[in-house]
Amino acid sequence: MQLLKQCISAEWLKLRHSHLWAVLLALPVVSALIGCANFSINRGALSHEWYSLWSQVGLFYAEFFLPTLIAICCAYLCRLEHLNKNWNTIMTAPVPASGIFAAKLAVAGMLMAGVQALMFVLYYIGGKVIGLVSPLPPELFGWLLRGWLAAVAICSLQLALSLRIRSFAAPVGIGLCAAFAGLGMYVLKAGLLFPHSLLTIGMGVLSQTSLSFRDQLLFCIMSLLYAAAFGGWAIYRLRTSDVTA
Repeated sequence: MQLLKQCISAEWLKLRHSHLWAVLLALPVVSALIGCANFSINRGALSHEWYSLWSQVGLFYAEFFLPTLIAICCAYLCRLEHLNKNWNTIMTAPVPASGIFAAKLAVAGMLMAGVQALMFVLYYIGGKVIGLVSPLPPELFGWLLRGWLAAVAICSLQLALSLRIRSFAAPVGIGLCAAFAGLGMYVLKAGLLFPHSLLTIGMGVLSQTSLSFRDQLLFCIMSLLYAAAFGGWAIYRLRTSDVTA
C-alpha cells in the first residue's frame, strides 16, 4: 500500500507543471456552453427544464467531450514513459507492473472525479443563468456517479492502449472512434457489451428514465469487469513483453 501511494505521488508530480489542467477545464466548459446554447435556441420544444437541459449538455459532454478527455488524459499519463528511454528506468525499478498501472488508473480516476464535479457546477450555473427555477433532478447525482464509474472503465482501456502505443495521437484517435462506436452499440440496444456505451447508459443522456435496481447492478458489474479485464491485460503485457523505449 505504501508503495502504491508513492507511485501515485510520482504520477501527480508529473502533472504539476503540465498543461493538462487547461484541457480538463476547457472541454467541460465548451460542452456546457454548447448544450446551454442549444437548449436556449430550442427552448420552445424542450419543456422539461433541468431534464431537457441535461439532455443537451449531457449529449455533447458524455458522447464526445468526455471520451476524448479520457483518451487525452491517459495518453498524457503515459507520455513521459515513452520519452528519453524512460521505460528502461521504470521497468528496472523495484516497482511491480501492477503498481505502475494501478497508480496511473488511480490518478486518472481522481481527475475524472474532478471533471464530473466541475460538470455539475457548470450544469447548475448554466441552468440558473438560463432561468430555470424548478429543483434539480433527483437522478442527477446518480448520473454523475455512474458516469464516473464508466469513465474509470474507459480509463483502464485507454491506459492499456497508451502504455503500448508510443504515439500520443493514436490512442486519442482510437478513443474518439470508440465513442462513436459506443453510440451505435447503444442504439442497437447492446450498450453493455461496449465500454464507451456505458457513459450513455449511466449518465442518462439519451433517456432520463431511472434505471431499475437490476439495471444499476448490471451496469456496475459490467463497469468493474471492463476495468479489471483491461487492467489485467495491460499488467500482463507489461510483465511479459519487452517495452519499446
